[in-house]
Amino acid sequence: MTTETMLAELFREVFEDAALTITRATTADDINGWDSLFHVTLLMAVEDRFGIEFRQHEVAGLSNVGALIDLIDAKIATRR
Repeated sequence: MTTETMLAELFREVFEDAALTITRATTADDINGWDSLFHVTLLMAVEDRFGIEFRQHEVAGLSNVGALIDLIDAKIATRR
């Protein structure tokens, strides 16, 4: 399963919306209810699901879902 597929499932869980779809270009503005609280909740869920930890400076500049996918993949690659 790809990172994007796993992340899409996680988005649906966190936002409690089975119909939610994401693309690499998706931003917080594209998802109803994605506020600062959900942002933190989502990042914590990502850390848990993928077995990684983010540093504040790493997530501060994320511009879209694609950037998050790239960061997740980079974190997983350095773990090996």
